[in-house]
Amino acid sequence: MSASALRHATRHIISVALCSASALFIYGAASADAAHVKRDAAAQPSGLLDESGRAAFLAALAPVTLKNCTLKRFGSTNDGGYLLCDNLSEGVQSGYSYGVGPNDELGCDVSKRYGVPVHEYDCFDPARPACHGGVFQFNNECLAPHAASDARHRRFDSLQSQIARNGDTGKRLLVKIDIEGAEWDALLATPDDVLDRIDQIPMELHVFHGVTARHMEVIKKLKEKFYVVNLHYNNFACTSKIKPLRAWSFEVLLVNKRLGVLAPSAPVPAPMSPLNAPDKLNTPECN
Repeated sequence: MSASALRHATRHIISVALCSASALFIYGAASADAAHVKRDAAAQPSGLLDESGRAAFLAALAPVTLKNCTLKRFGSTNDGGYLLCDNLSEGVQSGYSYGVGPNDELGCDVSKRYGVPVHEYDCFDPARPACHGGVFQFNNECLAPHAASDARHRRFDSLQSQIARNGDTGKRLLVKIDIEGAEWDALLATPDDVLDRIDQIPMELHVFHGVTARHMEVIKKLKEKFYVVNLHYNNFACTSKIKPLRAWSFEVLLVNKRLGVLAPSAPVPAPMSPLNAPDKLNTPECN
């Protein structure tokens, strides 16, 4: 197994267990033991959608074409790289990167490209990435619906609170999210006025056990403010069990509707950008 594959697999295993544990702590079950956490991680969520429901979910994620977007890949060549509309965040004032690990190439590219600090958040991985030529401000904290801490003293807080604490309320922001399934509750709890200030969200979404009504609720909420401009399946996560989706993990690019100009005659879904690349090197894309 390559170093990238090992890093991704290890991070996934740890993150699923720890995110399940943190969810228990956040919602009041701070005394849960390890066996309880394992049961929670393996449990099937309620409200699972059938294949027709998953088809509707996938249709909601169909990428559109923006006639004023110049796509560019930021971050790594494979796992950890995301597409952004390079020209649409000129004037962005601050960056956020949730789920960091030992390196944050996307955050570094954003910091250098737009000349802004990037606030990194990760309470599970002790690594502190460096960015030569850019500015990182690391926070040993994770994203959640609200402020909380667990029995291991890991800290969590909401997107709104973290932005306010950094003095970024009302500023134009660029926010990357890859937090192994914790994104759904955190985004559902984010007020509209906070979402209004986010230019773009390059993000990895996770539906480990299947697509639920809650997942659809979050996508509908986000689409009130954002266009979906890119969808790419993570080939570490290919599966045939949740058709018509091809994987339980996939990268998306959301672009704020105050910036993007829709190309009304372009086909939907938009053709896959050649800037996308397999997350797992030397392995076919999900089919």
